[in-house]
Amino acid sequence: MTKVRIYETHASTYSVAIEVGAHSLIGDEPADKGGLDLGPSPYDLLTSALGECTAMTVRWYARSQGWPVDQIEVRVTHEKRGWQDVFTKSVHITGDLLSDDQRAKLIEVASKCPVQRTLLASDTAIETVSDIDVSAQNRA
Repeated sequence: MTKVRIYETHASTYSVAIEVGAHSLIGDEPADKGGLDLGPSPYDLLTSALGECTAMTVRWYARSQGWPVDQIEVRVTHEKRGWQDVFTKSVHITGDLLSDDQRAKLIEVASKCPVQRTLLASDTAIETVSDIDVSAQNRA
């Protein structure tokens, strides 16, 4: 289970502190959305999570196969097209000794990272509860 704590910093209208395990960062909206651009926006973080997971998944698979990958670079864009969110991933894998078949397999694996699968899952559930509900659950 992943637990994250987010609270307002009041450094800008929307700035928040984000605590994830032993890591801390600041999130904010850009100036044109009313923030001061003190940190990544929520969609910046979501887009980053998709790219991070893609790179890690490709690296994990290459290592498990013993394939000679030198570097993995993932670039991800996010845009709204009407009501649809569209993420575009560009995956660049360097390794002079990789065969064309190995490269093709690594690109296939890149499309199966867990964050991508979560984003595409139709059975993903998000439950919102108040702190009163959480307190009641903790007493039960």
